[in-house]
Amino acid sequence: MSMRTTILSVLGLCLTALQFGAGQTVSDVSKVGTTAAAFLEIPVGATAIGMGSAYVGIADDATSLYWNPAGSASFTQDAFIASHTNWIADTKFDFVGVVIPLGDFGNIGLSFTSLTMADMIVRTVNQPEGTGEYFSAGDIAAGVSYSRKLTDRFSIGVTGKYIQETIWHEAANAFAMDFGTSFKTDLFGGMTIGATISNFGTKMQMIGRDTRQFISVDPSQLGTNSQIPAAIETDSWDLPFLFQFGVATNVVKSKDYRLTAAADALHPSDNYESVNVGIEAAYQDYFFVRTGFQSLFLPDAQGGFSFGVGFASSSLLNNAAVKFDYAYRDMGVLEGVHTFSLSAQF
Repeated sequence: MSMRTTILSVLGLCLTALQFGAGQTVSDVSKVGTTAAAFLEIPVGATAIGMGSAYVGIADDATSLYWNPAGSASFTQDAFIASHTNWIADTKFDFVGVVIPLGDFGNIGLSFTSLTMADMIVRTVNQPEGTGEYFSAGDIAAGVSYSRKLTDRFSIGVTGKYIQETIWHEAANAFAMDFGTSFKTDLFGGMTIGATISNFGTKMQMIGRDTRQFISVDPSQLGTNSQIPAAIETDSWDLPFLFQFGVATNVVKSKDYRLTAAADALHPSDNYESVNVGIEAAYQDYFFVRTGFQSLFLPDAQGGFSFGVGFASSSLLNNAAVKFDYAYRDMGVLEGVHTFSLSAQF
């Protein structure tokens, strides 16, 4: 297959999936709360969050497995990141990613995402103070990614992932794909253009032992069988399909200083369109300051402002480049959230 045919095939696949996603969005209805696995929309990594989640065009660390799998194609060293977020309502959100370069074959990546919370008391109408039992709820996603540079400027990436949501004895499962492209240009000092399609996959439906009940054929009649097994059929829900288009460029770049600006446009299946913007100032690629704003032009958006800092060192673990990042994100009427990330290339 020629290079031109490969590129056209990838673009055709992206356009087909975008048309599918656009068909799920009604222009005058936001469709908020109509998809499953909403945790897939929580942003990953302190660097990206500090820049207002405008990261599709950058995607130059292991969080590229989430933001744009094509970004990992440029890695020549193994890369690792662990990120923790104190999310809203006392929940915890964690992401771990690893990228392994395989030379001319391309690069592979492994990622794991989880949303967890403390166990909660089981309450019923007859026992509002609790039955003595506790139940848990949580979400996970595990992904395998592949990326490759097709030219010195154009890269592609794809992620296959397994998704699961659980609450007490019930669980819902799905499989999904993410697609990403990245193109480096000569415009505006080397602008990078990225595009992604996320969560293109199957529907989710809760099933489990608590959906099984025993009913009576006719409760009004004596002597009828009151132990007829029945199953409650729950609805199935789409995943939060998302198309993103991002650009990023170095506004200032010298031996000691760098200023990077980025902007992403979002087209989700469960909300209106919006824009994320952010900037990062770096001193000798050692100290970083970031700020940004997300959900611009989104009606009824809560908060949106974010900022963050980062420190890098190449001497902590032999030849490994180690980086620590922190970000704060304003959530409006909800409490602000804090994210911490530790990453390394070795």
